[in-house]
Amino acid sequence: MRVAVVGVGYSGFNTNTPDLSWKELMLEAAVRAYEDAGINPRKDVDSVVTCAEDFWEGFAIFDEFVPDQLGGVLKPTCTVCNDFLYGVATAYMQIKSGLADIVVVESHSKASDILTFGEVVKFAMDPIWLRNVGSAHPYYLAALEMSQFVNECCITEDQIAEVVVKNKNNALLNPSAPYGAKMTVEDVLNSPMVFDPMRSIEIAKLSDGAVVFVLARDDIARELTDMPVWVKGVGWWSETSNYDTMSFDAMYAHKAGKMAYKLAKITNPAKEVDFAEVDDRFAFKEIQHIEALQLSKRFETGKLMQEGYFARDGELPVNISGGNLGVGNLLEATGGQKALEIVLQLRGEAGRRQIEAEVGVAQAWRYIPTASGAVAVFGV
Repeated sequence: MRVAVVGVGYSGFNTNTPDLSWKELMLEAAVRAYEDAGINPRKDVDSVVTCAEDFWEGFAIFDEFVPDQLGGVLKPTCTVCNDFLYGVATAYMQIKSGLADIVVVESHSKASDILTFGEVVKFAMDPIWLRNVGSAHPYYLAALEMSQFVNECCITEDQIAEVVVKNKNNALLNPSAPYGAKMTVEDVLNSPMVFDPMRSIEIAKLSDGAVVFVLARDDIARELTDMPVWVKGVGWWSETSNYDTMSFDAMYAHKAGKMAYKLAKITNPAKEVDFAEVDDRFAFKEIQHIEALQLSKRFETGKLMQEGYFARDGELPVNISGGNLGVGNLLEATGGQKALEIVLQLRGEAGRRQIEAEVGVAQAWRYIPTASGAVAVFGV
């Protein structure tokens, strides 16, 4: 049995949405997804999965607030306290196991409602040794990881800057990317340093938005659409929850990628994957994740970045959507935005940024201070 994405919908993505509540963002995305799939959620949907973290939402047991706007009243509904791609994996398993025929996956970000973002992030940190390190913003943890990574892999400032330039420029072709900009490497290098060696422009700003996917069993998928996008493989992995004992080499992406590739029967990702959307909420993370996903060899990624290998018209385009640097940090919906771009590209619906491709990989990280991540391989 195969599993396909038969409908997608999204709302956003914007720097701020004062005119919409998080429920309205979800409703707008859901209505579009159901229209795209041609289904009636009250009759056709067997299960609903929402990906949310109570700390981001500001209240507990989030799935109690989900069914109404998703048309899921009296339907099995569960929360996966993790990124959207974990929800895709959950839906994939529900369908493959025969538990459900059609599953809806939702995630969203209403980051503009979070007044003390850094303080909320600290709640995920060790309460004894890390959370109370002075009044420092937790981004210093990402800067420490960046420092180790760039030193170990001989990554230069110019190469990190190329990530920013590529993604900001790609975002100019994406009407749903609020942080697009025309810039050069010199512009990046002249921008202020905020967490040495990390510059402010290398950190993705927060965004609001919602993503809803409808997944279905293969025979149902073929009845609903002439353009099913197949979920060829899913994977996830978590390292230690203690930041001070993590490996700092994105092992979560490597392990999750290996799991997804095995299901997708991909043995040489660098040759068999046509394009990728990877987590770049800190610019150095894009290079780190590309290597972890085996899309390039260690010590070669930075040079390839400078040569345009990962550009929209390059050999293996990465973050054609503009990535998080262009679209924004969407919290648990980050992987949803990545998967959405993959699906739109594979269906030929990406507009001015459209490329030719048959296999795409979406990857997301749980964000600091975790070492958790998920990967999904999609194909036509």
